[in-house]
Amino acid sequence: MSPALAAIGDRVGGLLPTRADWRAVRRTPRRDLLAGLTVAVVALPLALAFGVTSGLGAEAGLVTAVVAGAVAAVFGGSNLQVSGPTGAMTVVLVPVVQQFGPTGVLMVGAMAGVLLIVLAIARLGRYVRYLPAPVIEGFTAGIAVVIALQQVPAALGVVDAHGERVWAVAADAVARFVAHPRPAPLAVALGVAALMLVGARWRPGVPFSLLGVAVATIVVEVAPVDLPRIGTLPQGLLAPSLGFLDLGAVGVLLPSALAVAALAALESLLSATVADGMTVGQRHDPDRELFGQGLANLASPLFGGIPATAAIARTAVNVRAGAGSKLAALTHAVALAAIVLAAAPLVGRIPLAALAGVLLATTVRMVEAGSLWAMARATRGDGLVLVLTFAVTVALDLVTAVAVGVGVAIVIALRAVARTARVEQVPLDAGEHSAEEHALLADHIVAYRLDGPLFFAAAHTFLLQLSDVADVRVVILRMSRVSTIDATGAQVLGDAIVRLRHRGITVLLSGIVPGHDQVLTALGVAEQLRRDGLVFPDTPRAIAHARAVVLARTGQETTAPGTSR
Repeated sequence: MSPALAAIGDRVGGLLPTRADWRAVRRTPRRDLLAGLTVAVVALPLALAFGVTSGLGAEAGLVTAVVAGAVAAVFGGSNLQVSGPTGAMTVVLVPVVQQFGPTGVLMVGAMAGVLLIVLAIARLGRYVRYLPAPVIEGFTAGIAVVIALQQVPAALGVVDAHGERVWAVAADAVARFVAHPRPAPLAVALGVAALMLVGARWRPGVPFSLLGVAVATIVVEVAPVDLPRIGTLPQGLLAPSLGFLDLGAVGVLLPSALAVAALAALESLLSATVADGMTVGQRHDPDRELFGQGLANLASPLFGGIPATAAIARTAVNVRAGAGSKLAALTHAVALAAIVLAAAPLVGRIPLAALAGVLLATTVRMVEAGSLWAMARATRGDGLVLVLTFAVTVALDLVTAVAVGVGVAIVIALRAVARTARVEQVPLDAGEHSAEEHALLADHIVAYRLDGPLFFAAAHTFLLQLSDVADVRVVILRMSRVSTIDATGAQVLGDAIVRLRHRGITVLLSGIVPGHDQVLTALGVAEQLRRDGLVFPDTPRAIAHARAVVLARTGQETTAPGTSR
């Protein structure tokens, strides 16, 4: 076996579960079982609703919660995560369903699973922590709005609304509702949403989402109204199948798979971080979490499920219910499987308007107005990134929004860093010299200290400042405080040196850091200065040489023909 394959094998082995991972199961099994059942009660209406919203149906949401939830619980890097279908994922999947159909979604999910496993093996999980907070807040608020817009047709009882974007579909549904109003679906949706929101404040531990769906189903069964229902569900998990595989479609589906993988990685690792913050002594392994999510997304399409991620809401319920090990998340999946096996006919009678109410309440709870307002007021740059990410999420799509938000955040950060770069004239420590020599040094030698990063964002300012140097014979550039230098900064430094030398000014460099010296050497910057012996390890030696240069020039001028000594 080649060394590369052996290294990959070792990394995969390090991502697999060990006996130590399951020691926590034996500590408090009863509490974990109770927590898992609690999460299952909360997750049932959400799984149904997200399955319907994705376009593949309620059964796809249940299958995802069962299969992906179990696999991610066993192989994931967190003891507390609960995985399944999420609102953010449905936002990405709806355009895939419209363009490629259900089999395209299954193929995208499997491809995303492979990509997540590759990310885990490459140990890239730790880098998600660098995503700017305004981007996270912006797309979370945007996702909430998109999910709410997705529920408008079902809440209004409209089944044939059309549009290229979610807001266009919602607008079309409103227009059709105004033309032919049906108050019953709207009353059901708003009633379920109100019960969840009010109930959560009154008794946070009670699963009002399930209670609201149950009450709405009973009322609709008894009342003389005909509302769209979930429909017939398969009594049991679908048989595994590879019929969705189409290797010829990999190239076409790759952009969608990349988007799904990126979202799954982002949401899962953020959820794990939240779970760690809610507990004491729990720390997730980001690479193993990506590995577990990758396997979960490979398994889910085999049974007709949609792509999955860890869910912050369900994970928070799991933690609050007292979960301490992976047994809780595994119990959640088994409990949902039992519901699929035993109560599929009853679940099929649930009105879609009730599920729309569940998601409408969920979107309200997703948005923390205080956090958004504080983030928007932090700095102008943070506010701009937040608003842009939010707007692009609603108007276009989530992946574009994250790309735009991160891009703008990087530009703002580079601008702030560039402002810390300074070129400052500093006084010379001439040593023990006569008054005449002090005046000579003051008149003809200038030392500049370069502080901070010398890179492309700051290079232009640096060049402008050095171009203003006049009436001097020697310029000393003190480089010891340059924190970083890139190719652009090195080239600009070289240009500044050439310009000064063309004006007859001698340029000396001092205190170049070894790492920076490598960049300058690679680009040939200051090569002539090195040959002429004008690069010094420290400033005192550079000053001594500058004094000698000035004194030598002064002596040449006073002894030139036609002058007196």
